[in-house]
Amino acid sequence: MGNSYAGQLKTTRFEEVLHNSIEASLRSNNLVPRPIFSQLYLEAEQQLSSLEGGSRVDNEEEEEEGEGGLETNSPPNPYQLPPPPEGCCTTDGFCQAGKDLRLISISSEPIDVPVGFLLVGAKSPSLPDHLLVCAVDKRFLPDDNGHNALLGFSGNCVGCGKKGFCYFTEFSNHINLKLTTQPKKQKHLKYYLVRNAQGALTKGPSICWKGSEFRNRQNSTNMCSSSLLSPLEGSGSLAAFPSEPVSGTNANIPLGAQQAGTASDHASVTTATAPAIFNGKDSPKHQQLAKNSLPALTGPSTLGILSNSGPPKKRHKGWSPGSPPATDGSYPQGGGSRAKYEGAGMSCMTQAGLVGPTAVTFPVVASGEPVSVPDNLLKICKAKPVIFKGHGNFPYLCGNLNDVVVSPLLYTCYQNSQSLSRAYEQFGASTMQPISEEMQLLLTVYYLVQLAADQVPLMEDLEQIFLRSWRESHLTEIRQYQQVPLQPYPPAPNAVAPVTSAQLPWLAGLAASSCNDSVHVIECTYSLAEGLSEMFRLLIEGKLSKTNYVVIICACRNTAIDSCIAVTGKYQARILSESLLSPTEYQREVHYELVTGQVDSLGSFFSTFCPEGDIDILLDKFHQENKGHISSSLTASSVTKAATLDISGAPVCTSYHLEPRGARPFQLAVAQKLLSHVCSIADSSTQNLDLGSFEKVDFLICIPPSEVTYQQTVLHVWHSGVLLELGLEKEPMTKQRVEQYILKLDAEAQTKFKAFLQNSFQNPHTLFILIHDHAHWDLVSSAVHNLYTQSDPTVGLVDRLLNCREVKEAPNIVTLHVTSFPYALQTQHTLISPYNEIHWPVSYSNGVDLCHENKKYFGLSDFIESTLSGHSLPLLRYDSSFEAMVTALGKRFPRLHSAVIRTFVLVQHYAAAMMAVSGLPQMKNHTSVETLEITQNLLNSPKQCPCGHGLMVLLRVPCSPLAAVAYERLAHVRARLALEEHFEIILGNPSSGITVGKHFVKQLKMWQKIEDAEWRPQTYLELEGLPCILIFSGMDPHGESLPRSLRYCDLRLINSSCLVRTALEQELGLAAYFVSNEIPLEKGAKNEALESDGEKLSSTDNEDEEPGTEGSTSEKRSPMKRERSCSRDSASSSLSSKASGSALCSESLAQPPGLPQGEQAWSPPPCGPAEEGRMPGEKQYLPASQGPPSVISRHSPGLVPPPECGPRPSQRSLQVSVTSASQLSSSGLSSQCTVPTAGPLVPQASQCSMTKACRQPPIVFLPKLAYDVVMCTDSSGLPKAASLLPSPSVMWASSFRPLLSKTMTSTEQSLYYRQWTVPRPSHMDYGNRAEGRADSFHPRRLLLSGPPQIGKTGAYLQFLSILSRMLIRLTEVDVYDEEEININLREESDWHYLQLTDPWPDLELFQKMPFDYIIHDPKYEDASLICSHHQNIKSEDRGMSRKPEDLYVRRHTARMRLSKYAAYNTYHHCEQCHQYMGFHPRYQLYESSLHAFAFSYSMLGEEIQLHFIIPKSKEHHFVFSQPGGQLESMRLPLVTDKSHEYIKSPTFTPTTGRHEHGLFNLYHAMDGASHLHVLVVKEYEMAIYKKYWPNHIMLVLPSIFNSAGVGAAHFLIKELSYHNLELERNRQEELGIKPQDIWPFIVISDDSCVMWNVVDVDCTGERNREFSWSERNVSLKHIMQHIEASPNITRYALIGMRKWASKTRGGEVHKPFSRCHVHDFIILNVDLTQNVQYNQNRFTCDDIDFNLRVHSAGLLLCRFNRFSVMKKQIAVGGHRSFHITSKVSDSSVAIVPAQYICAPDSKHTFLAAPAQLLLEKFLQYHSHRFFPLSLKNHSHPVLSVDCYLNLGPQISVCYVSSRPHSLNISCSDLMFSGLLLYLCDSFVGASFLKKFHFLKGATLCVICQDRNSLRQTVVRLELEDEWQFRLRDEFQTANAKEDRPLFFLTGRHI
Repeated sequence: MGNSYAGQLKTTRFEEVLHNSIEASLRSNNLVPRPIFSQLYLEAEQQLSSLEGGSRVDNEEEEEEGEGGLETNSPPNPYQLPPPPEGCCTTDGFCQAGKDLRLISISSEPIDVPVGFLLVGAKSPSLPDHLLVCAVDKRFLPDDNGHNALLGFSGNCVGCGKKGFCYFTEFSNHINLKLTTQPKKQKHLKYYLVRNAQGALTKGPSICWKGSEFRNRQNSTNMCSSSLLSPLEGSGSLAAFPSEPVSGTNANIPLGAQQAGTASDHASVTTATAPAIFNGKDSPKHQQLAKNSLPALTGPSTLGILSNSGPPKKRHKGWSPGSPPATDGSYPQGGGSRAKYEGAGMSCMTQAGLVGPTAVTFPVVASGEPVSVPDNLLKICKAKPVIFKGHGNFPYLCGNLNDVVVSPLLYTCYQNSQSLSRAYEQFGASTMQPISEEMQLLLTVYYLVQLAADQVPLMEDLEQIFLRSWRESHLTEIRQYQQVPLQPYPPAPNAVAPVTSAQLPWLAGLAASSCNDSVHVIECTYSLAEGLSEMFRLLIEGKLSKTNYVVIICACRNTAIDSCIAVTGKYQARILSESLLSPTEYQREVHYELVTGQVDSLGSFFSTFCPEGDIDILLDKFHQENKGHISSSLTASSVTKAATLDISGAPVCTSYHLEPRGARPFQLAVAQKLLSHVCSIADSSTQNLDLGSFEKVDFLICIPPSEVTYQQTVLHVWHSGVLLELGLEKEPMTKQRVEQYILKLDAEAQTKFKAFLQNSFQNPHTLFILIHDHAHWDLVSSAVHNLYTQSDPTVGLVDRLLNCREVKEAPNIVTLHVTSFPYALQTQHTLISPYNEIHWPVSYSNGVDLCHENKKYFGLSDFIESTLSGHSLPLLRYDSSFEAMVTALGKRFPRLHSAVIRTFVLVQHYAAAMMAVSGLPQMKNHTSVETLEITQNLLNSPKQCPCGHGLMVLLRVPCSPLAAVAYERLAHVRARLALEEHFEIILGNPSSGITVGKHFVKQLKMWQKIEDAEWRPQTYLELEGLPCILIFSGMDPHGESLPRSLRYCDLRLINSSCLVRTALEQELGLAAYFVSNEIPLEKGAKNEALESDGEKLSSTDNEDEEPGTEGSTSEKRSPMKRERSCSRDSASSSLSSKASGSALCSESLAQPPGLPQGEQAWSPPPCGPAEEGRMPGEKQYLPASQGPPSVISRHSPGLVPPPECGPRPSQRSLQVSVTSASQLSSSGLSSQCTVPTAGPLVPQASQCSMTKACRQPPIVFLPKLAYDVVMCTDSSGLPKAASLLPSPSVMWASSFRPLLSKTMTSTEQSLYYRQWTVPRPSHMDYGNRAEGRADSFHPRRLLLSGPPQIGKTGAYLQFLSILSRMLIRLTEVDVYDEEEININLREESDWHYLQLTDPWPDLELFQKMPFDYIIHDPKYEDASLICSHHQNIKSEDRGMSRKPEDLYVRRHTARMRLSKYAAYNTYHHCEQCHQYMGFHPRYQLYESSLHAFAFSYSMLGEEIQLHFIIPKSKEHHFVFSQPGGQLESMRLPLVTDKSHEYIKSPTFTPTTGRHEHGLFNLYHAMDGASHLHVLVVKEYEMAIYKKYWPNHIMLVLPSIFNSAGVGAAHFLIKELSYHNLELERNRQEELGIKPQDIWPFIVISDDSCVMWNVVDVDCTGERNREFSWSERNVSLKHIMQHIEASPNITRYALIGMRKWASKTRGGEVHKPFSRCHVHDFIILNVDLTQNVQYNQNRFTCDDIDFNLRVHSAGLLLCRFNRFSVMKKQIAVGGHRSFHITSKVSDSSVAIVPAQYICAPDSKHTFLAAPAQLLLEKFLQYHSHRFFPLSLKNHSHPVLSVDCYLNLGPQISVCYVSSRPHSLNISCSDLMFSGLLLYLCDSFVGASFLKKFHFLKGATLCVICQDRNSLRQTVVRLELEDEWQFRLRDEFQTANAKEDRPLFFLTGRHI
């Protein structure tokens, strides 16, 4: 059973059918083999009907079910094992040769697996826990769905290496399975084996031998059928929808098939069967079968490949297991889906050639005899055959080589498709073979067979066919390695027979037999030479006149095939041969034809073309007859129009207004995006841009060498005001000054660019933005220029300038590439990081308008959408009569380039149209409807406006010599017709400016109100409203903008052979437009003008068509209106029929060859002028029911009325313009709409063509080929154009690439091109990857891309403005600017320090100065006043207190420019402080080590352990023990050191919550001097601070201080410093240094100190009473070294400086020194203050508290008044990082300060905050509850013992110290209103308190750590003697018991 053929598998695929057919033919006696397509499709139906009935299943399932049944219901069949050979091994798990096969044993051993084999695991009944390793031919294994396994077996033993087991029975015996039942592979081969990451063999997925049951299998096949179209659609197929049958160009498909396809939901499947139907086209049965069976296609049969013939016998030599695995041909994908290429009118097999010598040379190996090219080949064939080299050797050609073109492009395509993609190589897919050469050629033949007559082959299509075929044939392996399917492709078989070289010619011929000789196959015996000779012979004999492609195959046995493909079709060969020319060669060719007079024959043909005689003779005759009769006044014909008059009486048009200048919302958004990208470069850790070091912005805009673009950019920059805003220029600006900032990339560019580089080098603090506009232009490598020094100097100029080393390395140059077509800058080698790309945002997302603007951008996608929608007349059109004439003339003049022919024909059409409009109606027959429409509107538009405003027609002629010819000819015709003042003809050449006639210049000046007598228009935008034809030349547009009056964009002459995405989109971008958003595009204005102008020759001018009926005169003259409203081309017009008919008469062709069959029925017979009144609609809708639907219904089905509803003769058909689609009825019967005739009520404004200009985009005419590419879309809606090669300067990296999708964003498209394209050798990025670094992106390079004409220039100019503003903002900082408070309360002493010029304080004088207790720092405006005996305070002297939340908000700041001595946060990067910040040149963080440092402190009762994090670079500041490396001390200098190289005092900065914003970078502030800086951080913030400041020393506080305030940090800093001073004294004493010589000072600085200033005082006059002063910014180094140099400095305990304020009074700096409070930045003598501590519990005012303690200890505090510190406003961190919240997590109620305390043991909500913080905050806001008598009673303050607590601004305190010998104010005459005892120690005794006097009713507040201490304190101090206490007067902070609340006791004085 295992080897039985009973019931063959029916799902085998195409190669198997081919193989069987060949085998059958070899064995059969019949000469004619059975048709392969009959096998494929006839049996498909039988297979499907059996599947639908569910009556039977695949053979394997029957077998499995049967077997399962036997196993469950009956005893197994007895099976007799044959006896093993004598002496062999019979051990389980070993083969008969004795080799171990168990997976567990050999998993890591190397196993030789032949090509096409897979390792699988077999299960042995006797070894249930083991798998045996076998090598099995994958063709005999199933796919993932359990199907497509060939019956039989082929395997090898991996143990002993024995090969060639052809029966599973034999193999199971060899590996000792010892079975008791019939051996079956389905039962015993269980798992695939795969190698894991370590290379060991492991059990993989199980082998899917069948679907579990029929239902499941049906589901899986249905699922496959539902995804049937995805591989086709995803690869660019155009699905045929029932409403849009794909029949216009499928003339060869019989009608029945079309109807079947249209009726079927599976229209795409139907088209896939077309080749099969061709074979059986005589048999209606075939059609019927196809129609019936195809909609039901399911599963693997979806591609129409089914067969009932099995593989050959197993031992048949042609099917040997050793043969390479066949690649799945998947025929319909290669040659099927006709719809895929429908209308795709493919460009060419070109990937535009390289420039210069760097072009890759392809090996075209020649062998054998040379082939002679016949002499008259071109003359006879009417086209140069294009021969594409395919596989193998190609013979020499000799003879008339000028008449053939040989190209290696197909060879390259084959080679690319032979290389496996990296995407699959990574899986180690050794079993995957590339597609075979035979299959490549066969698929190519199928592809050529299904191309329509007017289509050209395209390499991209062929590559996709190869890719899909390969992927299908290897889907199982791909899935096996990936574990998930890539796409829902239908399952493919594992093993099928390869197509052999012997079978290839026969199969190719078979495929070509169905195409009516369009593909001819020639088989050679020995070499291609004989085939080529045969082809040339057939060509000369005219036997290939209907053949478009000749395939020549030389398939000698035992050797590789040789092949080539010749394109002999006249249309295809011409396009392909011309497409192979580079732009330079193309120009040279055209120039040569013009210079040598080859075009004269064309001219002479045109002269005989006109029946009335030569056109020039007619013109002369007309000129003579009408001389003097034609009015030259442009407005003469419009006097009847209602006009508005201005004051001077001149007519005024209300429609004409110039665009207001200003940035649109989108431009602002893009500018912001650009700015954020620049900031992200600066913020990155790579230090590539230091924005903080730049003070201003400068720029240079590089543009292509177009004079118009240059002038346009100059004006744009001038009017934007950006030069003034950047401070680069001052008013008044001249144009010459503006031109300095714009660089035209021409021969003179180098000098200007060098000046720019020099400027950037000399101004390192200026950021230069180098803007490369139109950046896709000239990407040629400078290497090309270097090789060809004699070439054009501008070649490679962009590369030489913008990519030069100076630009790349300059740290102050940022390059911004700006382009609408960025694809060539998005390759694998690009210099631009994907993160540095900025894409223009989309205006609509999910139907939501994202950015409300009054104008909507109308771009390429909108053109396509509006054209496909059929709502209105299409905006994209082609001119079929023009195309027909060009095709005919191309055959007549084969030696002329088609560009020459097209230009001459089009100019002739324009000339004839002008004559027809001017009074020679007979000339209408010699032009096309399109050209006539354009000319009519051009001439009539000025007549509709009182001012003569007209429309612009853009005539694009890429080739400059041809443009000159067109200009001369049209100007001549215009002159002979006396139309010189009716419209202007302008030749737009990139190298020259605009020339406009004086008459028109005068008009423009009048319209634009320009007074300058010398003014001339220099840009196209300045031609607004001028009726003109602009002949736009140049191979590429260079960014020229066009005015709103552009109505027609005539692109019929664009070089259709260069269809790459950039070129095509660039041409179509000329028509991009901003449409007024006020009137929706699809719902035009209700009041548009309803014309009744009887002078119109034809009303086909859809420029001016409005909904409404025109007069009867117009009615009689408009035979073509009905068709134009429906059709996208003019094939159905009588005019075009006449034009093409007369053009083709010499060819005797009834039908233009480029037109689809069926259009003939739509073209009425030529009618003369007498018949023009006939309504053509009466006849022309009749054939619709008899013939195939025409091109009209394909394009816009909604507009075609049914035949029975044809218009009556008296009825007017409506003109449907793009703005009036809503006027159509829902049924699409435009003839049913009637609108009243226009009267004089219509507003005048709508008469001017400028009115419509705001609402309607231009109408675009394209060549048919380009039109087809643009309008053909894939299933996702992506236009075919988007999947073309993106740019001629790049190549596809691989054929193995997915297709673009319409859903891709711009970013995803960029990533796609970055992965799948590589630059050609001539591209400037080609050598980028060779620079040796993995990161090849340039860090300061950005790319801005956006659609053409959308406003990118305005966006980047706006970016320059906001960048400049940001830089100024970056160099500025908000500093606190507050005047000192309590100035009027200053101590009024009789003694002042009068030595005003002293640089340092004199100790003796200073000691005599009194201490000023008053707080003057403005941040303490809300703090309690400190009283002293000198004060006289009135209650009104204190201002109102602020709300707590306003404390920060309301503080006054000033914006200051950062000086070069500023302190910086982490965002500052510059070259100087790289090392200081810890950024190594290789961008690695410095190493650091953690050191513990312990010391004991009695007050805390335990040893304190601190941790230092010390970077390696800072270890020299410390002393470590020698053996253990333990930290011993921090080095301190000597008092006697006088060095100016370093700062002696270590600086400590406590900080929290400010790792990013704290100003810890003191490098510039210290002016580079060596200094020791320590950050003091909390333990939980250590990691984040270390990350941001890797090169700073950190002092990490113990974890118990994580919730502590700044007092704890100050306390620990001071105690650590004193302990360190003792250690250093001991250490250095051993070196002989006195202890008092060790430097005792440290600096404690806030983390917001940003700059330091010094006041220079000039004392003059008598007794120093008069002085002047000025303030300047200095370095902190200057200040520190000055202070450290003070005489007797060690006698001062605390030194500080003023806080800066802009309104500093002279009095404040008059005295150089004060003895007062110091804050923010203090220099602390830790030696003198040994016994004075900071309070480690404090959160606020701890500096005031400490200052008072120091003073009371008799120590000196000195403030240097002439030094000041600026403090930056930092909105995060610091004291704001403490939040008081409830401990109840779900409580959202705000906590107010009154809730911070509560009664003990109450049920008050406890708060999550330190007790000390609650205490301080409560006293600040609610102390009046404790001290009611003290409120606003400044003469009776609260006595505060040993501490200063802030009781709020309305209560004054008097500080006294209880320490013996302390300095206190005299209190004998003071009566206190309260007493505050805070944690008082043993120095406070009862006797001490009895010295003070209190008011009656004064209040007491005692604060202790717990209730017990509270009672003890009351008893110890004998408080009950004078104070009365009540039980209810006890309080506590609102803390839980575990948070150790503070307790209060209040009482009243008795």
